[in-house]
Amino acid sequence: MIDDSKAIEITNLSKIFKGGARGEVRALDDVSFDVHTGEIFGLLGPNGAGKTTMVKLLLGSLYPTSGTASINGHDISTEAARHKIGFLPENHQFPSYLTGRQMLLYFGGMAGLPQAELKTKIDFLLKMVGMFDWRNSKLKKYSKGMMQRLGLAQALINDPEIIFLDEPTDGVDPIGRREIRDILLNLKRQGKTIFLNSHLLSEVESVCDRVGILNKGKLIKTGPIGGLITAKPAYRVETAGLTENIIGKIKESFPGANIEDNIISITLDDSKQINNLVDLLRQSEIDVISVTPIKVSLEDSFMRLIKGEEVHE
Repeated sequence: MIDDSKAIEITNLSKIFKGGARGEVRALDDVSFDVHTGEIFGLLGPNGAGKTTMVKLLLGSLYPTSGTASINGHDISTEAARHKIGFLPENHQFPSYLTGRQMLLYFGGMAGLPQAELKTKIDFLLKMVGMFDWRNSKLKKYSKGMMQRLGLAQALINDPEIIFLDEPTDGVDPIGRREIRDILLNLKRQGKTIFLNSHLLSEVESVCDRVGILNKGKLIKTGPIGGLITAKPAYRVETAGLTENIIGKIKESFPGANIEDNIISITLDDSKQINNLVDLLRQSEIDVISVTPIKVSLEDSFMRLIKGEEVHE
């Protein structure tokens, strides 16, 4: 359950890389947002937007140029901030000569968990991610999708309060992606906080409570999924037949309407305007077969935001 407390707080965070052929690179530019306890928060953005830099800063593998951030109330520069977190990196490199069980024993040992507790926990996690039957096979035999499943188990080995996942379904087949989504939603029900980086917008749309969109180091917008899908209302109106006369009237009253055969596709400033179009058709004795709202996806809104077609916050 989501509450009002903040699992992650980021305030005016910037990261500048200096030197090299490109000179100074501002990977993050004065970014501020919060992640609430118990929510799934998705960080979106094109390649080079600063998503990976953000995660590295939060995990302490990079130091910010300016600004502050905290995890569970602890500054990210402290060891306490990393006490109860789990992490699945995008390009993980687990030792290929280990079996799945051995790998989890290794990471569990590094987390300081007792061996007696680990044996039970490892079997539970392997079953959760669908890898129990492969527990004694060496990792060199695993597919990319299998490695992602095992990586997710690794991120949960220390029973973390906050889980950072960078492209967790990369290389996973559709059935596996659905299973991982179910796991994430179950973890949320347990009160876990999940910080998710993903380029699969449909996946983010299906599991995240809120998202933030980064582009060129700047935070463009944050908020609930529904709040980001802010396009003007659009409709598909199917009629029994359109005369040249009524087509002229429609284009005069609705200049942006697209008319093909007997179908009108139209984007409006206000959803109430669809009634005006229907009234116009009826007054002209044109039968209306259907009026269907055109659903705008997160991908559509994302592309408009990146291209600067909507007002930034």
